[in-house]
Amino acid sequence: MAVVPDEVPDAVPAGAASQTHDAEERTRDRVLNAVLEHGPISAAELGDLLGFTPAAVRRHLDHLSRSGVIEVKRAARAGAGAGRPARRYVLSSQGQSTLGNDYLDIATVALRRLGEAAGPEAVRQFAVERFADMERRYAPGIEQAGPDITARARALSEALSRDGFVASAQSIEAKAPLPAALSSVQLCQGHCPIQHLAAQFPVFCDVETEVFSRLVGVDVRRLSTLARGGHVCTTHIPTGRPAAVGASSPAAPGTPDEVSNHLQERP
Repeated sequence: MAVVPDEVPDAVPAGAASQTHDAEERTRDRVLNAVLEHGPISAAELGDLLGFTPAAVRRHLDHLSRSGVIEVKRAARAGAGAGRPARRYVLSSQGQSTLGNDYLDIATVALRRLGEAAGPEAVRQFAVERFADMERRYAPGIEQAGPDITARARALSEALSRDGFVASAQSIEAKAPLPAALSSVQLCQGHCPIQHLAAQFPVFCDVETEVFSRLVGVDVRRLSTLARGGHVCTTHIPTGRPAAVGASSPAAPGTPDEVSNHLQERP
């Protein structure tokens, strides 16, 4: 029996094909950026957010998954009706790398040599000096937010987002019988430009967390980091007490912190 070939569509003009390809790429970039900013996020949530049909969203998600820049995380469904874990999308390690981290290979080698020559304290000093500029730039805007911890956390989130960290701040209200003092803000960062460097040198995450403590004025806790396998960097900021006086005054490089930092990593 003769095999009937698939029907071949009429040829598409080269210019029209190029425009269609460019439009697809722009749409795919929108999906990727939405996963970066809002992940972990479901396909349905992406569709609602971007105004796409479920079929269109899944087509782009499938392409990005095959490319290795996003991956699926399975999360338990909220509520009493348990079912299969929901499929939610996050940026993969490869996806993080595609956002411009190639130069970090050189920095990693340089810092390793610095540590070998001068010891781990020299690496920490380098990290302190790097984050001192961030602290100086962020402090005035956070001080303008006043003493309210939630307002200061949101101001920090906005400053981080302006620097490309894709940050968000979500209030977590304590419900009875828990005291209101246990309320908090979860500060999330969807992108870390030094993720692979911090994986080799966790002191960068430690110093950044210390800076956050001083800026918002309370002891904060780092719950997860991209460098240790988390899908976002998450910082727990308690809001049940006022900010410490002068908390956002940058510390001189190498000086001890006035606000202690507890680091409790969870991948």
